[in-house]
Amino acid sequence: MKLFITFCLFVALTLPSHAKVDFNKEIRPLMSDTCFKCHGFDAKARKGGLRLDERESALKAGRSGKIAIVPEKPEESEIIKRIFATDENDLMPPPEAHKTFTPAQKELFRKWVAEGAEFKGHWAFSAPTKPTIPATKNKTWPQNAIDRFILQRLEKEGLVPAPQADKTTLIRRVSFDLTGTPPTSDEVRSFLDDKAPNAYEKVVDRLLNNPHYGERMATQWLDYARYADSHGFQSDSSRTMWPWRDWVIKAFNDNKPFDQFTIEQIAGDLLPSATRDQIVATGFNRNHRLNGEGGSIA
Repeated sequence: MKLFITFCLFVALTLPSHAKVDFNKEIRPLMSDTCFKCHGFDAKARKGGLRLDERESALKAGRSGKIAIVPEKPEESEIIKRIFATDENDLMPPPEAHKTFTPAQKELFRKWVAEGAEFKGHWAFSAPTKPTIPATKNKTWPQNAIDRFILQRLEKEGLVPAPQADKTTLIRRVSFDLTGTPPTSDEVRSFLDDKAPNAYEKVVDRLLNNPHYGERMATQWLDYARYADSHGFQSDSSRTMWPWRDWVIKAFNDNKPFDQFTIEQIAGDLLPSATRDQIVATGFNRNHRLNGEGGSIA
């Protein structure tokens, strides 16, 4: 779980500026919003015999005989011609759809086709692969592999790393990040007095082992899952949801693997020989409003 959180922070800091168009991040969302209604998986709603949500189908000619996508040849691809069309009769998406592409989005489509029109499956079904550690001009600043990804992006943007923060600032930042509360005076003093090279690592380990760490990490998950101690309807009467809340907090404090964390909440009761905790975890599915009728009809 902790590794997963670190990975999310790493990804957010090191997303590449458009070296190559990413289908899942940049093209699929646009197609889903503007194309799939008429050219998607629904055969009854499909127009022109053109299906764009599958690469094999998208590379075939539609009823018009024209090919929507010709990899590496945007000038021969009907989809590019339609996206850039000036005649409303040819323009895609059509005016009556009330959806338009910005000039930047049009260029994104053109670049994607020029690069080979690569399709990708859902990320959850693709095995993760380790990226190549990038080379950097500054050889002394990086202390680990993640630093090199961050530094590569900084150098690309013509920036240099900020100076190392002082120890008081560091312990304040990491304490708020991991527990949501500031360090005590004694904790700050102890850190300042600790001259060991791994003094900061010891602070991080202490905070990760603090029960408040789980509370801090659980807060965002509880918000996303719409946790509440009341029904949120009519008289907004109370309900007993705190066992599930405590399960989430304990899961973070126990460093439960992320796959188990999600599986147990979605279907913990269906696991073989489900434990009481795994059943409690499915309280995740109960986080919705409830209307308790004042009367009943026989």
